[in-house]
Amino acid sequence: MVDQSELAWRMLARKYGAHVTFTPMVHMRQFMTDKKYRKNAIEFSDKDRPCIAQFCGNSPELFAASAKIVEPFCDGIDLNLGCPQNIARRGHYGSFLQDEWPLIKSMISECKAAVNIPVSVKIRVFPDIERTIAYAKMLEEAGATLITVHGRTREQTGQNSKLADWEQIKAVKMAVRVPVVANGNIVCYDDVAKCLNVTGADAVMSAEPHLYNPTLFSNEQRTVFQVATEYLEFVREYPCPMSFIRGHLFKIFRNT
Repeated sequence: MVDQSELAWRMLARKYGAHVTFTPMVHMRQFMTDKKYRKNAIEFSDKDRPCIAQFCGNSPELFAASAKIVEPFCDGIDLNLGCPQNIARRGHYGSFLQDEWPLIKSMISECKAAVNIPVSVKIRVFPDIERTIAYAKMLEEAGATLITVHGRTREQTGQNSKLADWEQIKAVKMAVRVPVVANGNIVCYDDVAKCLNVTGADAVMSAEPHLYNPTLFSNEQRTVFQVATEYLEFVREYPCPMSFIRGHLFKIFRNT
Protein backbone atom coordinates (compact mmCIF):
# COMPACT_ATOMS: atom_id res chain seq x y z
CA MET A 1 0.00 0.00 0.00
CA VAL A 2 1.06 3.59 -0.46
CA ASP A 3 0.85 4.14 3.28
CA GLN A 4 -1.02 2.94 6.39
CA SER A 5 1.26 -0.03 6.98
CA GLU A 6 3.41 1.88 9.43
CA LEU A 7 5.16 -0.01 12.22
CA ALA A 8 2.33 0.29 14.78
CA TRP A 9 -0.13 -1.22 12.30
CA ARG A 10 2.30 -3.95 11.30
CA MET A 11 2.70 -4.91 14.94
CA LEU A 12 -1.09 -5.13 15.30
CA ALA A 13 -1.23 -7.30 12.18
CA ARG A 14 1.46 -9.56 13.57
CA LYS A 15 -0.43 -9.91 16.86
CA TYR A 16 -3.39 -11.26 14.90
CA GLY A 17 -1.69 -13.85 12.77
CA ALA A 18 0.28 -12.11 10.02
CA HIS A 19 3.52 -14.04 9.47
CA VAL A 20 5.24 -11.50 7.19
CA THR A 21 4.69 -7.74 6.95
CA PHE A 22 5.42 -5.19 4.22
CA THR A 23 6.44 -1.59 4.77
CA PRO A 24 4.53 1.25 3.13
CA MET A 25 5.42 1.75 -0.53
CA VAL A 26 8.54 3.92 -0.64
CA HIS A 27 9.45 5.98 -3.70
CA MET A 28 13.04 5.08 -4.46
CA ARG A 29 13.97 8.42 -6.02
CA GLN A 30 12.72 10.42 -3.04
CA PHE A 31 14.31 7.92 -0.70
CA MET A 32 17.72 8.48 -2.27
CA THR A 33 17.52 12.27 -2.74
CA ASP A 34 15.47 13.58 0.20
CA LYS A 35 17.01 12.99 3.64
CA LYS A 36 13.84 13.98 5.50
CA TYR A 37 11.73 11.63 3.40
CA ARG A 38 14.24 8.83 3.95
CA LYS A 39 14.14 9.35 7.72
CA ASN A 40 10.34 9.28 7.88
CA ALA A 41 9.51 6.79 5.12
CA ILE A 42 10.17 3.53 6.97
CA GLU A 43 10.55 2.51 10.59
CA PHE A 44 11.95 -0.91 11.38
CA SER A 45 11.99 -2.98 14.56
CA ASP A 46 13.54 -6.30 15.53
CA LYS A 47 10.09 -7.20 16.88
CA ASP A 48 8.65 -6.88 13.36
CA ARG A 49 10.50 -9.67 11.57
CA PRO A 50 10.32 -10.98 8.95
CA CYS A 51 9.54 -7.69 7.25
CA ILE A 52 9.85 -6.80 3.56
CA ALA A 53 10.73 -3.28 2.41
CA GLN A 54 8.56 -2.22 -0.52
CA PHE A 55 9.79 0.22 -3.18
CA CYS A 56 8.34 1.83 -6.28
CA GLY A 57 10.02 3.69 -9.12
CA ASN A 58 11.58 3.11 -12.50
CA SER A 59 15.36 3.26 -12.02
CA PRO A 60 17.51 0.12 -11.72
CA GLU A 61 20.31 2.13 -10.11
CA LEU A 62 18.08 3.80 -7.52
CA PHE A 63 16.31 0.55 -6.73
CA ALA A 64 19.62 -1.17 -6.01
CA ALA A 65 20.92 1.76 -3.96
CA SER A 66 17.73 2.00 -1.89
CA ALA A 67 17.73 -1.72 -1.23
CA LYS A 68 21.34 -1.59 -0.08
CA ILE A 69 20.50 1.02 2.57
CA VAL A 70 17.64 -0.93 4.16
CA GLU A 71 19.17 -4.39 3.76
CA PRO A 72 20.50 -4.60 7.36
CA PHE A 73 17.05 -3.90 8.81
CA CYS A 74 14.70 -6.11 6.79
CA ASP A 75 14.37 -9.60 5.35
CA GLY A 76 13.50 -8.89 1.73
CA ILE A 77 13.09 -6.20 -0.91
CA ASP A 78 9.89 -5.88 -2.93
CA LEU A 79 9.34 -4.03 -6.21
CA ASN A 80 5.77 -2.78 -6.42
CA LEU A 81 4.53 -3.36 -9.97
CA GLY A 82 0.89 -3.39 -8.93
CA CYS A 83 -0.04 0.13 -7.83
CA PRO A 84 -2.84 1.35 -10.16
CA GLN A 85 -3.34 4.83 -8.71
CA ASN A 86 -3.11 8.02 -10.73
CA ILE A 87 -0.01 9.06 -8.81
CA ALA A 88 1.68 5.92 -10.16
CA ARG A 89 0.55 6.80 -13.68
CA ARG A 90 2.01 10.29 -13.36
CA GLY A 91 5.22 9.01 -11.80
CA HIS A 92 5.52 6.13 -14.24
CA TYR A 93 5.81 3.30 -11.75
CA GLY A 94 3.73 0.51 -10.24
CA SER A 95 1.37 -1.22 -12.68
CA PHE A 96 2.20 1.37 -15.34
CA LEU A 97 5.51 -0.40 -15.92
CA GLN A 98 3.92 -3.75 -16.68
CA ASP A 99 4.53 -3.48 -20.43
CA GLU A 100 8.18 -2.45 -20.05
CA TRP A 101 9.73 -5.83 -19.55
CA PRO A 102 13.38 -4.94 -20.36
CA LEU A 103 13.28 -2.17 -17.73
CA ILE A 104 11.72 -4.48 -15.14
CA LYS A 105 14.33 -7.16 -15.84
CA SER A 106 17.09 -4.63 -15.35
CA MET A 107 15.61 -3.39 -12.08
CA ILE A 108 15.33 -6.87 -10.62
CA SER A 109 18.74 -8.07 -11.77
CA GLU A 110 20.56 -4.95 -10.58
CA CYS A 111 18.90 -5.07 -7.18
CA LYS A 112 19.64 -8.79 -6.85
CA ALA A 113 23.30 -8.10 -7.52
CA ALA A 114 23.40 -5.39 -4.85
CA VAL A 115 21.91 -7.24 -1.87
CA ASN A 116 22.08 -10.63 -0.20
CA ILE A 117 18.40 -10.89 0.72
CA PRO A 118 15.46 -11.99 -1.48
CA VAL A 119 14.04 -9.62 -4.09
CA SER A 120 10.33 -10.09 -4.79
CA VAL A 121 7.69 -8.41 -6.96
CA LYS A 122 3.99 -7.64 -6.67
CA ILE A 123 1.98 -7.51 -9.89
CA ARG A 124 -1.50 -7.18 -11.30
CA VAL A 125 -2.83 -9.51 -13.96
CA PHE A 126 -3.43 -8.77 -17.64
CA PRO A 127 -6.89 -9.28 -19.19
CA ASP A 128 -5.29 -12.10 -21.23
CA ILE A 129 -4.29 -14.97 -18.95
CA GLU A 130 -1.53 -16.09 -21.33
CA ARG A 131 0.01 -12.64 -21.10
CA THR A 132 -0.10 -12.88 -17.32
CA ILE A 133 1.66 -16.25 -17.42
CA ALA A 134 4.36 -14.93 -19.75
CA TYR A 135 4.81 -11.91 -17.48
CA ALA A 136 5.28 -14.10 -14.41
CA LYS A 137 7.78 -16.32 -16.22
CA MET A 138 9.76 -13.26 -17.26
CA LEU A 139 9.88 -12.05 -13.66
CA GLU A 140 11.09 -15.45 -12.49
CA GLU A 141 13.79 -15.52 -15.16
CA ALA A 142 14.86 -12.00 -14.18
CA GLY A 143 15.55 -13.25 -10.66
CA ALA A 144 12.42 -12.57 -8.62
CA THR A 145 12.44 -14.99 -5.70
CA LEU A 146 8.73 -14.57 -4.90
CA ILE A 147 5.79 -13.22 -6.91
CA THR A 148 2.68 -11.73 -5.33
CA VAL A 149 -0.22 -11.73 -7.79
CA HIS A 150 -3.16 -9.38 -7.32
CA GLY A 151 -5.93 -11.01 -9.31
CA ARG A 152 -7.25 -7.76 -10.80
CA THR A 153 -6.15 -5.82 -13.84
CA ARG A 154 -4.67 -2.35 -13.73
CA GLU A 155 -8.04 -0.89 -14.75
CA GLN A 156 -10.04 -2.69 -12.05
CA THR A 157 -9.85 -0.08 -9.31
CA GLY A 158 -12.36 2.02 -7.38
CA GLN A 159 -15.83 1.79 -8.88
CA ASN A 160 -14.46 -0.41 -11.66
CA SER A 161 -13.14 -2.98 -9.20
CA LYS A 162 -14.49 -6.51 -9.49
CA LEU A 163 -13.75 -9.73 -7.66
CA ALA A 164 -10.14 -10.78 -8.05
CA ASP A 165 -9.62 -13.61 -10.53
CA TRP A 166 -8.20 -16.50 -8.54
CA GLU A 167 -7.94 -18.60 -11.71
CA GLN A 168 -5.29 -16.22 -13.01
CA ILE A 169 -3.34 -16.66 -9.79
CA LYS A 170 -3.69 -20.43 -10.09
CA ALA A 171 -2.32 -20.27 -13.64
CA VAL A 172 0.73 -18.32 -12.47
CA LYS A 173 1.33 -20.78 -9.63
CA MET A 174 1.30 -23.66 -12.10
CA ALA A 175 3.66 -21.87 -14.49
CA VAL A 176 6.52 -20.80 -12.20
CA ARG A 177 8.80 -22.52 -9.70
CA VAL A 178 9.19 -19.66 -7.22
CA PRO A 179 6.66 -19.17 -4.39
CA VAL A 180 3.46 -17.35 -5.34
CA VAL A 181 1.42 -15.21 -2.95
CA ALA A 182 -2.27 -14.70 -3.76
CA ASN A 183 -3.76 -11.24 -3.28
CA GLY A 184 -7.39 -10.19 -3.69
CA ASN A 185 -10.72 -11.17 -2.08
CA ILE A 186 -9.08 -11.89 1.30
CA VAL A 187 -11.51 -10.12 3.62
CA CYS A 188 -12.04 -12.61 6.46
CA TYR A 189 -10.38 -15.60 8.11
CA ASP A 190 -12.28 -18.21 6.05
CA ASP A 191 -11.12 -16.61 2.80
CA VAL A 192 -7.53 -17.64 3.54
CA ALA A 193 -8.22 -21.38 3.25
CA LYS A 194 -10.60 -20.87 0.32
CA CYS A 195 -8.01 -18.93 -1.64
CA LEU A 196 -5.21 -21.39 -0.93
CA ASN A 197 -7.42 -24.30 -1.99
CA VAL A 198 -8.47 -22.66 -5.26
CA THR A 199 -5.16 -21.14 -6.30
CA GLY A 200 -2.63 -23.56 -4.85
CA ALA A 201 -0.65 -20.49 -3.80
CA ASP A 202 2.02 -20.68 -1.14
CA ALA A 203 0.54 -17.84 0.93
CA VAL A 204 -2.03 -15.07 0.83
CA MET A 205 -1.76 -11.31 1.23
CA SER A 206 -4.40 -8.84 2.31
CA ALA A 207 -3.94 -5.12 1.84
CA GLU A 208 -6.94 -2.78 1.87
CA PRO A 209 -9.39 -5.24 3.51
CA HIS A 210 -6.92 -5.60 6.35
CA LEU A 211 -7.35 -1.91 7.15
CA TYR A 212 -11.01 -2.59 7.95
CA ASN A 213 -10.46 -5.93 9.66
CA PRO A 214 -6.94 -6.20 11.10
CA THR A 215 -7.81 -9.47 12.87
CA LEU A 216 -8.65 -11.28 9.63
CA PHE A 217 -5.65 -13.63 9.88
CA SER A 218 -6.93 -14.88 13.23
CA ASN A 219 -10.13 -16.57 14.31
CA GLU A 220 -10.09 -14.71 17.62
CA GLN A 221 -13.22 -12.67 18.24
CA ARG A 222 -12.61 -9.02 19.08
CA THR A 223 -14.88 -5.99 19.14
CA VAL A 224 -13.87 -2.94 17.14
CA PHE A 225 -13.36 -1.10 20.42
CA GLN A 226 -10.88 -3.73 21.58
CA VAL A 227 -9.03 -3.61 18.26
CA ALA A 228 -8.89 0.19 18.27
CA THR A 229 -7.56 0.21 21.83
CA GLU A 230 -4.88 -2.33 20.96
CA TYR A 231 -3.83 -0.29 17.93
CA LEU A 232 -3.50 2.84 20.08
CA GLU A 233 -1.36 0.89 22.54
CA PHE A 234 1.02 0.07 19.68
CA VAL A 235 0.96 3.72 18.61
CA ARG A 236 2.08 4.68 22.10
CA GLU A 237 5.08 2.37 21.68
CA TYR A 238 5.69 3.16 18.00
CA PRO A 239 4.49 6.75 17.36
CA CYS A 240 3.21 7.69 13.92
CA PRO A 241 1.56 10.74 12.27
CA MET A 242 -1.90 11.70 13.52
CA SER A 243 -3.21 11.38 9.95
CA PHE A 244 -2.37 7.66 10.03
CA ILE A 245 -4.14 7.23 13.37
CA ARG A 246 -7.29 9.01 12.18
CA GLY A 247 -7.34 6.98 8.98
CA HIS A 248 -7.01 3.67 10.78
CA LEU A 249 -9.65 4.47 13.40
CA PHE A 250 -12.09 5.66 10.73
CA LYS A 251 -11.77 2.36 8.89
CA ILE A 252 -11.91 0.23 12.05
CA PHE A 253 -15.16 1.90 13.14
CA ARG A 254 -16.69 2.20 9.68
CA ASN A 255 -19.15 -0.66 10.10
CA THR A 256 -20.25 0.08 13.66
